[in-house]
Amino acid sequence: MFSKEESRQLRQEFWTSFGKSFPKKWILYDTKIKGVAFKFNFDTKSALVALDLEDDLENRINCWEKLVALKNILQSEYLPEAIYEEEYYLENGKEISRIYIPLEQKVSIHNKNSWRNVMEFFNEKMTLFEAFFEEYRDIIKS
Repeated sequence: MFSKEESRQLRQEFWTSFGKSFPKKWILYDTKIKGVAFKFNFDTKSALVALDLEDDLENRINCWEKLVALKNILQSEYLPEAIYEEEYYLENGKEISRIYIPLEQKVSIHNKNSWRNVMEFFNEKMTLFEAFFEEYRDIIKS
């Protein structure tokens, strides 16, 4: 078991190492669409990349409908394993809509032996996710 401080240090070390290994300016929150953000998530049980819709319900529904219309393209040309969840609940109980790609194997941010695999997964999947987004941004934004 790790103390909170040890866990914090491991997380910081992972993200610093990821940034050095894959020095790229990711879109993340800079989507230019209100309430739409890309996320990397790596904790003690899993890793995933996601596109989250966290705006008010009306805007979330509007954007979600466009992403659902593009689902076939996303899954056939970019990320066949993408999972669409219109009602996704974060740990804090907040409801969002999320499209995500989980890493299928068990990993933990506390296990440095899994870091390289997670970094490569993040780089590959987020690069494809962003390529899709850049291609269809105007449709999603409209």
